[in-house]
Amino acid sequence: MLNVENLSLRYGKRILFEDASLKFVNGNCYGIIGANGAGKSTFLKIISGEIDSTTGKVHLQPNARMAVLKQNHYEFDQIPVIQTVLMGHKELWTVMEEKDAIYMKADFSEADGVRASELEGLFAEMDGWNAESNASSLLSGLGIKEERHHSLVADLNGTEKVKVLLAQALFGNPDVLLLDEPTNDLDVETITWLEEFLLNFPNTVLVVSHDRHFLDAVCTHIVDIDFGKLKLYSGNYTFWYESSQLALKQRADQNKKAEEKKRELLDFIARFSANVAKSKQATSRKKMIEKLNIEDIQASTRKYPGIIFSQEREAGDQILMTENLKKTLEGKPLFDKININLNKGDKVAIISKNSLAVTAFYQAIMGEEPVESGELKWGVTINKTYIPLDNQKYFDIDENLVDWLRQYSVEKDESYIRGFLGRMLFSGEESLKKAKVLSGGEKMRCMFSRMMLSNANLLVLDEPTNHLDMESIVALNNALRDYKGTILFTTHDRQIIETVATRIIELTPKGIIDRYLPYSEYLENEQVQKMRAEMYN
Repeated sequence: MLNVENLSLRYGKRILFEDASLKFVNGNCYGIIGANGAGKSTFLKIISGEIDSTTGKVHLQPNARMAVLKQNHYEFDQIPVIQTVLMGHKELWTVMEEKDAIYMKADFSEADGVRASELEGLFAEMDGWNAESNASSLLSGLGIKEERHHSLVADLNGTEKVKVLLAQALFGNPDVLLLDEPTNDLDVETITWLEEFLLNFPNTVLVVSHDRHFLDAVCTHIVDIDFGKLKLYSGNYTFWYESSQLALKQRADQNKKAEEKKRELLDFIARFSANVAKSKQATSRKKMIEKLNIEDIQASTRKYPGIIFSQEREAGDQILMTENLKKTLEGKPLFDKININLNKGDKVAIISKNSLAVTAFYQAIMGEEPVESGELKWGVTINKTYIPLDNQKYFDIDENLVDWLRQYSVEKDESYIRGFLGRMLFSGEESLKKAKVLSGGEKMRCMFSRMMLSNANLLVLDEPTNHLDMESIVALNNALRDYKGTILFTTHDRQIIETVATRIIELTPKGIIDRYLPYSEYLENEQVQKMRAEMYN
C-alpha cells in the first residue's frame, strides 16, 4: 500500500535520517517515535508530500487515498462543520461541488446532462448518498452535538475544532491515514472513542504521539528514528521501551555470557508475546505481532533525566482536610462542596471535566488564590511543594541555571547544584543558559530539580507533562510511581494516572466523586458514571 525507498533528509550538515526503506502494510498501525527534533513530524510531511526529502521516493499504491490530520485550527473557520468533514474526501467533495454547480445552472444543456449523469455515477460509487450521515456519525462519536454540525467552525471552541479536524481526517475510510499528535486537547472519553475507531480501522495508519497509553492501545508496530536511521519493530510502545532498556542493561553488563543474554532476551519476548495474545488489541486487529527477533532489540541513544523524589521526613497522620470548598467563575461554580480527607501515602489523580476547576483547586490549597467559602487545614508535619500549570513567574529573572537553582537549595556549593542540573540533562555549558530563554520542556525539567531539592513529603503537580518529550515523561512516571510520600496530581498522560494513582477524586459543580480505584476501573464503573451524569447536569 505504502513504501518509502532510500529516503534521506538533511539540513546542511545535519542528517535527520538517511537510506530509510520501509514497507507499511494494510491493516497495521505504525507509531513513529524519536527524541525531540529527530524528525517524526517531518517524516509524516514527506509521506504526505508537504515537503520533499533530500533523496529517495515515496510510493503510494495507484488510486489509494491518503488523509492527513490538519494542524491549522483556523483553516476552515468560515466553513460549516459538516462540510469541513466532507472536504476530507477530496475526490468526493470535488464531485459534489461540480454536480451542484451544474444543477444550479439556469441554462442546463444536453452536455451538462451527460456530465451530471457521469458525476452521479461517481457519487454513488463513493457512497455519496450516505456521506453526510457518515460524517455526522463521526462528529457525534467525537462529542460534537448534532445541533453544532451546521455551525461555522469559527463558532466552536479550540477542543471542538480539533475534533472536527480529526473527523475530517477519518472520514471516508482513507487507505492511508497520517495522524500527528491526534490526542492533543482531547478528553479521555474522546481518546477512548478514537482508540476503538483505530482498532477496527482496516487500512494503514501512521501516527506520531507522546501519549504512551494511546500508542500501546492502537499500534501494531513502532518506527523508531534513532542513530540517523528508521528502524521498524513489531509490537507497541511498551515493548519497544522495555526491550531497549533490557538491551541497554545487557550492554552495560560486561560479565554476562552471550548464552545468558540470549536466554534473557528470549524469555522477554515470550513473556511479551503471551501478554499481547490476551490483549484486546490482538483480537481487534487480528495481528499484533508478526515476529519478534532477538536482532530487533538494541539499546536506544535516548537520554532520560534522572528524576528521583525523596522526603526528608515522613508525614504524620494528618495530611489535608477540606470542608465545603467553593469557587465560582463568572457566576458559575467551578467546584462546590469539596470535602476531602487525605491519607498518608495517597497518590491522588485530581480530575474534572473543567480543567479550570482543577487549577483553581490547586491554587486554593496552595494559598495562591482564595475560595469563596469553606475551610482547609494542612497537617503540621506537611512539607509541600508545587508545580503550577503556569510556571512562567519562576523564570522571569536574568540568571543562569546554576544561580537560578541555587536559590532553592540549602546546599549552595556549585558542584552540588551542577550535579542536580546534570541529572536534568543540563551539563557543561547548558547549565549556564539564562533561565528566561528556556523552552517549555527545559523549564519543566528545572521545576523538577526545584521539587527534588525540597525533599517534600507532599507533591502537588498540575499538568507536569506539558511540553515534555517522551523520555522525560517516562522518567517522571517512574519517579512518581516510586515516591513514598503523598501526591496530588493532574495530567493528560493516561499511563501516568494508570500506574501512579491509588485514588481518583473528581471535582464537579455539585461536589466530589472519590474512589480508591484504578483509573480504568473508575471510568468503567457504572455507579461512578451515574454520579457523573447527575453532578454535571
